[in-house]
Amino acid sequence: MADKPKRPHAIFIPYPLQGHVIPSVHLAIKLASQGFTITFINTQYIHQQTSKAGSTAGPDLFTKVRGSGLDIRYTTVSDGLPIGFDRSLNHDQFMAALLHVFSAHVEEVVGQIIASGEDVHCLIADTFFVWPSKVAKKFGLLYVSFWTEAALVFTLYYHLDLLRINGHFDCNGFVSDRREDVINCIPGVKAIELKDTMSYLQEKDATSVCHQIIFNCFEDTKNADFVLCNTVEELEPETISALKAKIPYYAIGPIFSSDFSKTIVVTSLWSESDCTQWLDKRPNGSVLYVSFGSYAHVTKRDLLDIAAGLALSKVSFVWVLRPDIVSSDDANPLPAGYHEEVSDRAMIIPWCSQKEVLTHPAIGGFLTHCGWNSTLESIWCEVPLLCFPLYTDQFTNRKFVVDDWKIGINLSSKKVITKDEVSENINRLMCGESKDEFRNRIKEVKKTLENAVSPTGSSEKNMVQFIKDLGTKIEKMAKAKNSICNGHALC
Repeated sequence: MADKPKRPHAIFIPYPLQGHVIPSVHLAIKLASQGFTITFINTQYIHQQTSKAGSTAGPDLFTKVRGSGLDIRYTTVSDGLPIGFDRSLNHDQFMAALLHVFSAHVEEVVGQIIASGEDVHCLIADTFFVWPSKVAKKFGLLYVSFWTEAALVFTLYYHLDLLRINGHFDCNGFVSDRREDVINCIPGVKAIELKDTMSYLQEKDATSVCHQIIFNCFEDTKNADFVLCNTVEELEPETISALKAKIPYYAIGPIFSSDFSKTIVVTSLWSESDCTQWLDKRPNGSVLYVSFGSYAHVTKRDLLDIAAGLALSKVSFVWVLRPDIVSSDDANPLPAGYHEEVSDRAMIIPWCSQKEVLTHPAIGGFLTHCGWNSTLESIWCEVPLLCFPLYTDQFTNRKFVVDDWKIGINLSSKKVITKDEVSENINRLMCGESKDEFRNRIKEVKKTLENAVSPTGSSEKNMVQFIKDLGTKIEKMAKAKNSICNGHALC
């Protein structure tokens, strides 16, 4: 009688930033619901922050999920820095630790899991890590690279060599005079302007620690057995088709929990304020939600102009103002008297459940930094966007929203924003003649997302195909191992 196939066992390591942890948690749950055993490895810092924010007792973030029968184990590892170290204030030191130190801690804990006798088959790790293929190879595991952003962003990084050769990206003097014209050398990408690429490609100095991470991680990803991407094939068909011709690439997004608005695993790094009662008192579609994400910083000047524009607009708003939004050293960046000035139509809070706010009928628009999670969540909730990208992939996501899908507008058309322009564009999004046009367009884009995750949709089919392909490769590895063992008495 044939042996029953074993559960695939994956060690899953998310990048230690909230925007990466959220889709990683959802993917871990989805794979576990498909029969995987998952060992989820969080950093000690992220674990401590989420535990404090959610007031969860005990050492395990997945307790509730495991109660429903899913096999998700959980452990933590040091990122190489003391837990009390201010990672927001010292971004470059944090990134340097992830580049140079973190892999040693990961290798140790993966080695312990393997040594315990667990039959582990693959390592799933965020694409931005520089070490996964090496660690996977050392322990005889398959490597699954998880890309949490758009496929367009992935392929621009993946083809850095073409950008260098064609003079669009200056890497340590490889190209002395960078071209500023349209980029049309990337397979599967229509002509794209430099201003619509990621901030790291726009910078002339390519020697930062983040550039080192990007260069190294995409070299490492070329050794991946599979790449999973949190996007939808119908949103980026040409880009994904070109990538599939080179690597095993699966678009499986949007990766949300089955009940979109419910929190089943705490992923927030800060305690969440409840906006529901305040929003319940506002008319449908009348409130602007303002948030610049969990990590990006806003300059003091821009913040003050946005604040003045919000006040000038007369639109009601919920503003998530993280204590470190400008800097950890400037916990109260708003001008004196501002809270009182807008108190009759504003709720200003340190953090909230974004999904709960976006799903509330009072919300009519989202002033956002254009993080990929925020973009997908806004589409899902049919909330048009007012775009203010700050760094990394957010400029490329802005291009999707404003230029390609036409589901939002730019906060400013200039490099220096003004309160008048902020106010004007808030009113254009929330009250202008084009308001219904944005809402109708975003409903169409949402249908694309809904169709993709339906039982017969592209993302669901891609997930099924990935699991099948992974199973085939696991089986081949097992046969090869048995074949080697049969020739060695001590194996």
